[in-house]
Amino acid sequence: MWIPVFLSKALQICRYPRIIFCRSDTNFISGPGCMDAFITFFYFLVKSLMPFFKCSELAFLYLLPLSYGAKIRAPHALVMTFLFKSGSLREKLKAIAQATYTHSRNLAYFVFTYKGLMALQSRLQGKNFQLHSFVAACVGGWLVFGENNHINSQINMYLLSRFLFGLSRLAVEKGYIPEPKQDPFPIFAAVTWGIVLWLFEYHRHTLQPSLQSSMTYLYDDSNVWHDISDFLIYNKSNAQK
Repeated sequence: MWIPVFLSKALQICRYPRIIFCRSDTNFISGPGCMDAFITFFYFLVKSLMPFFKCSELAFLYLLPLSYGAKIRAPHALVMTFLFKSGSLREKLKAIAQATYTHSRNLAYFVFTYKGLMALQSRLQGKNFQLHSFVAACVGGWLVFGENNHINSQINMYLLSRFLFGLSRLAVEKGYIPEPKQDPFPIFAAVTWGIVLWLFEYHRHTLQPSLQSSMTYLYDDSNVWHDISDFLIYNKSNAQK
C-alpha cells in the first residue's frame, strides 16, 4: 500500500508541498508526528525550486532515490528478518515493509534536499563552489538522517567507513601524509577484526544490533549442533529448540 502513497506524494510536490514531507512519522502516511520545522523547510525548498524546474523534474528527483532505496533495502530486510527475528509471518512482513519504507523515504528526502540546495546556491552565486556540496549535505544529513534509529544508524556508519577511506586516499594524493611503502591493508584488517571481536566478547552491548545478531549466529550458535536444519533456518540454542 505504501508505493501508491509515495507516488501520490511525488505528484503532489508542485500542488501541496507543505503537507507531503515528514521526518519522524511512524506510519505509512503523514500524520501528527511531523516536525513543523522540517515541513516548513521543505515547503520553502519546493516553492523556491518551482520557478526553475518542471513539476515532472521535481517528481523524478523524488522518485528515483525512492526506487533505489527500495531495491537495496528490501532484499536485506527480507534476509535479516527471516534469519534473526521472531514473530508471526504478518509481523515479519510488516517489519520488512517498514524498514524498506523508512530507508527509501529518507533517501528520497535527502537527495531532494541536497540537489535542491545545490541548485539554489548555484543560482544565487552564479556558479558552484566546493563549499556548496558540504553545506547542502550537512543540512540534509541533519534534517533527514539526524534521527537516531536503526536505519539511519546503519546508513551513517556505512558512510563513515567510506569517507574515512576517501580522506585517507586524499591525504596521500595531496601529500599531507607520505605514501606507505607497503600495503597497509593487512594491518587495517587485523586491527579491525581484533577490536570488533574483543568488543563482541566483552562489551557486546556497544555493538550495533544487527552486527550483534550476525556475530552471535557465527560465534555463539556455532558451539551447538542440532540437525541439518541448522544450515537451513536459524541455529537456535537448546533452550529455544
